[in-house]
This record gives sequence, C-alpha cells and structure tokens, in this order.
Amino acid sequence: MSSGTRSFLLRILAVGVAACLLSCSSATQGEGGTITRVKYYHLLPTIPLQVIDQAVMFERQHYLYGAVSKADMIERGGHYYTVFWKVRDRSSPVKVRFEYRQANDAMTTKTQEIDVADLRRSNISRFQVTGDEYNNGGRVNAWRVSILRGNQELVSHRSYLWN
Repeated sequence: MSSGTRSFLLRILAVGVAACLLSCSSATQGEGGTITRVKYYHLLPTIPLQVIDQAVMFERQHYLYGAVSKADMIERGGHYYTVFWKVRDRSSPVKVRFEYRQANDAMTTKTQEIDVADLRRSNISRFQVTGDEYNNGGRVNAWRVSILRGNQELVSHRSYLWN
C-alpha cells in the first residue's frame, strides 16, 4: 500500500470517528432553550507544534492571524469558547452569560456577558480569556454558560469541574 493511499484511508477513518463522536454528543435542554454545543480551544502560541497535516494547524493559525510580533502572539494566547444555542421564544432579547474560574484566582468567579437582541433560529456566541487576564489568572479550570431572559434562566451548560 502506498503512503498516499494509507494517508487517505487514515483521513477517512478520522472523519468517521469524528462523525460518531458528534452523533453521540448530547445537547443541554432547559425550560426555554437549548445549548447544542460548547466548542473549546486552548491556544499556547509559545509552544511550537510539529504537525505534518496542515489541516491540524488551521485553528491555531486562525487565532494567531494578524499577530506580527512575539508579544502579539503571547497576547492572543488563552482560552476560546464558542457556544451554539437556540431559544424557543425569539420575541424578546436574551443575555448569554459565561462564568469561569481560573487556576491562580482560587474560587473567584469571573463573568462575561453578551446581550443578544437579534435572535435567530440558531445562534453563536464567542467568549475568550486571553491577554493579561489569562497571563495573570492562569488556566480556566471550570466554566458555565447560561442563557437568561431578565432574571429567568432559560438554559445552562457547565464543565465537569463546575460545582
């Protein structure tokens, strides 16, 4: 078997395994909405990667796009979260809240919020813990995402370590 054929078969196998894992993942449903997925990426720009397949390098290059100097790259290092969600009632705005705890800040809970007025059938919200916040606070150990309308929590999803 040639190396090109072997590489092709390994890619097909990887796509098949990824499809199986995605089909097995479950969404978090609440009273008024659903968080279908939380995509997580940890960017460590100071650690060089030796990757043969260029497709693996895409996400890293995506987050480092436009960083010219070493200081720019270090500033972009940290955690990136993409939340895919839906709400049943799209008539009034909602707030997406991202709460997290970092390694160097003990049990201090920090919060980021995004107000969403233009609700669609499927929505995406992005959060990041980068720059000085990441360099001083350290790694994100636990997180929780909530969709709120006023004081009512429609749905929430949390990491395993969130208590």
